Amino acid sequence: MSAPAARTGSLAWMAVPALLCFVAFGVIPLIGVLALSFTSWDGLGEIHLTGFDSWRAILSDPGLPHALWVTFLVMALSWAVQTPASILLGVFLAGHQRYRAFLSVFYFVPLLLSSAAIAITYKALLDPNFGLGAGLKFSLLTQDWLGRPWLAFGVVIFIVSWQFIPFHSLIYQGGVRQIPRSMYEAAELDGAGRVRTFFSITLPQLKYTIITSSTLMVVGSLTFFDLIFVLTAGGPGDATRVLALDMYKRGFQANLMGPASAIAVILVLVGLALALLLRRLGGRDAAHSQMEGA
Repeated sequence: MSAPAARTGSLAWMAVPALLCFVAFGVIPLIGVLALSFTSWDGLGEIHLTGFDSWRAILSDPGLPHALWVTFLVMALSWAVQTPASILLGVFLAGHQRYRAFLSVFYFVPLLLSSAAIAITYKALLDPNFGLGAGLKFSLLTQDWLGRPWLAFGVVIFIVSWQFIPFHSLIYQGGVRQIPRSMYEAAELDGAGRVRTFFSITLPQLKYTIITSSTLMVVGSLTFFDLIFVLTAGGPGDATRVLALDMYKRGFQANLMGPASAIAVILVLVGLALALLLRRLGGRDAAHSQMEGA
């Protein structure tokens, strides 16, 4: 056996532990959830096979399209807020000044906090009677933020963006630092300013980084549950009832594990479809180095 082939074989064996973990904690539970979607179970008693009853109940439920709409709306608006802010912040943090290293650590703090703790904190701050607005006597903040549908929805988007912008900023920071310095030097010699350099060099070279960040952002938005559950519980009405929260309410509050499992399968299929779509939008190979254009 040649040396390159032996090296490839040894590297393949190194992937076995990760593959086993993926099968044990990803594939097998997914198969179990798929099987459970064809049953009737209250979470404690016996499991009874019911065929497609759970699927028919879910697909004919008028609440499913609304939950899907809210989920996609949260996904789209959070992406629209997070992506520009993360790119700009990542480009800023990519500098080599000492204070920027401190800011990188400081900006990362929201991601280290529990989503439930963040929801409780914001819920207290936004309370119209005892919150920040009432304490500062600032009438603009003294509103029923969580009692009006669109205000509550906007608060969810703001908090989600506030929590996850630091993570994506670090991704963009690493992407910017991989761009060859010679490209910026050539642009400087041509007389390009900062704005022109940003749109002509930085953004095109961050193409695959944007796709990676967007994939994480879009697929991750399908699993928003704890923050929304603590902050609004899906209200007011069903204004913030996303699909993941709908799954929890059916499974653990209504004790309908079959329909809840069907929603879980729908979430997986939607996430997989979106991830494949974003990968396809990336061109022939999203894994190519962004130094390709150097």
